Amino acid sequence: MLKVVYEGGTNEIIEKKSRFIATVRSVDTEEEALGFIEGLKKKYWNATHNCYAFVIGEQSELQRFSDDGEPSGTAGKPILEVLLNEEIHNTAIVVTRYFGGTLLGTGGLVRAYSHAAKAGLESSRIVEKVHGQVLEIQTDYNGLGKIQYLLGQRKIDILDAQYAEDVVVKALVPIQQMELVQKEVTEATSGRGVMKEGECLDFARDARELLVF
Repeated sequence: MLKVVYEGGTNEIIEKKSRFIATVRSVDTEEEALGFIEGLKKKYWNATHNCYAFVIGEQSELQRFSDDGEPSGTAGKPILEVLLNEEIHNTAIVVTRYFGGTLLGTGGLVRAYSHAAKAGLESSRIVEKVHGQVLEIQTDYNGLGKIQYLLGQRKIDILDAQYAEDVVVKALVPIQQMELVQKEVTEATSGRGVMKEGECLDFARDARELLVF
């Protein structure tokens, strides 16, 4: 499972009259992240600072950040720490600052940029992405209830079901469960269930719906 941003958000905080606007986006490559950052620099061209951080890779192998003129270590690094502490991958955050006339000091800046980054994530839709594969199961009607029960117990989503002389069920199975599910289907149908592995898909489920990437 990989914690990622499905829908990026924007949020704003005010600290001693300075505005801190956090914008969050999912990114898969460094080029995509840099393009996103450049776009925001153009959008907020008159801002005092556009500080950012991004992490890419299943192990957060690629990490970059920038203070964009703020004192060293007071902006980009705190934003990065928020991403790492939340264990969110393939994500970029830009925090735009409009100076309000009052100096915050190094500690105040660290707190403000951290707070803004967290606020941006709170306004985003964050999910746990799973590597999965479609499993097509053909069974007679006697075996259907057993398969539905088995999949329900494992909280495996049924994508489609076709009813004819036999029933064909298409389920989206996490890769790490595939071998076990096939074994259980075979046992549940006494070997009469015919299975075929289909396409691989990344997916996630939140309170609202099944999300396929």
